[in-house]
Amino acid sequence: MKLNAEFYRQNAIILAPEILGKLLCRNLNGEIIKLRITETESYFGEQDTACHAHKGKTERTKIMYENGGLAYVYLCYGIHYMLNIVVGVKNSPEAVLVRGAEGFNGPGKLTKALKIDKNLNGENFATSNQIWLEDDGHKYDFKTAKRVGIAYASEEDKNKLWRFVLNNYSKNLLK
Repeated sequence: MKLNAEFYRQNAIILAPEILGKLLCRNLNGEIIKLRITETESYFGEQDTACHAHKGKTERTKIMYENGGLAYVYLCYGIHYMLNIVVGVKNSPEAVLVRGAEGFNGPGKLTKALKIDKNLNGENFATSNQIWLEDDGHKYDFKTAKRVGIAYASEEDKNKLWRFVLNNYSKNLLK
């Protein structure tokens, strides 16, 4: 079942583990690819120094200030696109990074395989026929860990356990 707009109105800390195990669906020229999400990370607004919105609303981050349910896609290190799901309510800039899915450890590998790039920035997960999430009812156990790739963040934010990994997939991912 495709997730509706209301699902995305929860905050990032609650929603990141809820997105684990959901199916990331991508329409590629009429072929529907569905992959189970295995790893996510929470980014919690302007108070979170690891969040892109930490320094306020910019041209890049303005999408994070919209109601939850939109894709926030950006280029990381000029190499890899990252897929984030804007969550929460308008003017509360939060997002969940999709770090991994079945067969793809790493957010860059995932976006490359699914041809996710800036063209999908702003796409609405609740109404899109290009990218969306589905819930097939399965529930999974998960582990928490520190977020990855946030050396610029405060020590407090670097140490938050806001990375979520399905237990079945965590053996090689958590250090």
